[in-house]
Amino acid sequence: QIEAEVQRRKQLPHQSVERRAIISKCYKPKHPEVYTLQDSFLAPEFLEIERFCTSPGADLQGLLSYLESFSDKRIYRLPLFTEQFCQALLDELENFEQSDMPKGRPNTMNNYGVLLNELGMDERFLTPLRERLRPITALLYPELGGACLDSHKAFVVKYALHQDRDLSSHYDNAEVTLNVSLGKEFTEGNLYFGEFNQDPSPVPRYIEVEHVWGRGLLHRGGQMHGALPVASGERWNLIVWMRSSAVRNRLCPMCRRKPELVPAEGFGDGFTEPPPGEEPPQTVSVCALG
Repeated sequence: QIEAEVQRRKQLPHQSVERRAIISKCYKPKHPEVYTLQDSFLAPEFLEIERFCTSPGADLQGLLSYLESFSDKRIYRLPLFTEQFCQALLDELENFEQSDMPKGRPNTMNNYGVLLNELGMDERFLTPLRERLRPITALLYPELGGACLDSHKAFVVKYALHQDRDLSSHYDNAEVTLNVSLGKEFTEGNLYFGEFNQDPSPVPRYIEVEHVWGRGLLHRGGQMHGALPVASGERWNLIVWMRSSAVRNRLCPMCRRKPELVPAEGFGDGFTEPPPGEEPPQTVSVCALG
């Protein structure tokens, strides 16, 4: 069973490339403007945070005055997108969902949602967004490579009564995760967070965090977390797993061993393996054990 799962995962990048090629050729976007990050998409408060973090003398204490912090778990909420952008992006995603295009799902835990690299959003939207977040993550998570997050996996997840309603406890294949509430109207469905690199416990300790439209939560990928069931409506969230090859090249965050790498398309899982005497290549490898 393990070998079958390893083989299945090795096929995923190739299948994704095939889907993206079909989508690029055949899909007509409803809102083509959302595919390129623009300042007008970003909340004015985020632009203010960005200015602070790129100014001389920016420090953690100053940054924290702009953010909402939760407990001592280093979970932070910040304004990110405008309501108008969230609505336009959701309209685009629903248009894609209703099309006859091939669709890859985010992961083995989410049956509904969209892999945004297949939709063509990596180069002009997600990579610039990750780069603009980096001055923030550099101050918040320096030991996790917050200053050198050089790849990502991004997807949108959807929760509704007769689809996925919740998400069980897990941690992410990421150094730092961004989770943005896009809407729509829904009740319940809070996120809950346990400990960092938490071992299973009969009585785990969790805190709950509500979703706020257009605002993003930043947390460590190794923070145990999940989603409580929605009681009504639909909940859509943008998830960006941000990765630092400088960190994960030393230790795979999933198998907790030095990674044994196999080639992969695109960003892969964010590892790199430079040939002897050469500069590191683009981030194109995955851990064969993860």
